[in-house]
Amino acid sequence: MTEFQAKAKSDLGVRTVSAVVMIAVAGTALWLGGFVWQAFAAIVGVGVFVEWMLLTLKFEKRIFLRLAWAFGGAIYIGCAATLLGLLGAIPDDGVYAVVKILLAVILTDIGAYAAGRTFGGTKIAPLISPSKTWSGLGGGMIAAAALGVVVTYFMHQTELTQYAKYVGEHGTPTDWGFDGWLWGKGIIIGCGIAVVAQAGDFFQSWMKR
Repeated sequence: MTEFQAKAKSDLGVRTVSAVVMIAVAGTALWLGGFVWQAFAAIVGVGVFVEWMLLTLKFEKRIFLRLAWAFGGAIYIGCAATLLGLLGAIPDDGVYAVVKILLAVILTDIGAYAAGRTFGGTKIAPLISPSKTWSGLGGGMIAAAALGVVVTYFMHQTELTQYAKYVGEHGTPTDWGFDGWLWGKGIIIGCGIAVVAQAGDFFQSWMKR
């Protein structure tokens, strides 16, 4: 095993443990909900903003532009953290919405990594992120789209059960059918989340360079 392979294996182990810990903490906060979740979202936002500023200080020496980056980061990260906190606080559906988004992002990373390592191919932007390929982007989109299809299926089954119960109680004719366009929306939303997630990775890589 080369030194590079040993380091990669070590990093993978550390990243895996870190991911498990972060998922456990985030899951607990989301399950508790309310103020706990909103406080967690705020803490995450502060942490991301600190990292944003550390990156900014490394590549930008001019005070005025540092302030501009700080202002832009505060707006960008503040809006994202606020939306995350509000979304998780929605009764019943909020938790599922956050989980679906997080799962889509996680599956995007897994699909991109697997496809990129398996197929390789042309780099998207080698000067910004040398490891990201078009095949990886496609794999991430397929994985997220697959989640969209699965979520759509279970949503459909839930709606069918609720409608059947309504028909049984009120005697309304069962003429409601499954809108095939829902499959398309699930796929489009999944692909959209994958593209946004990958764009965020590129932006962070660009800041580091």
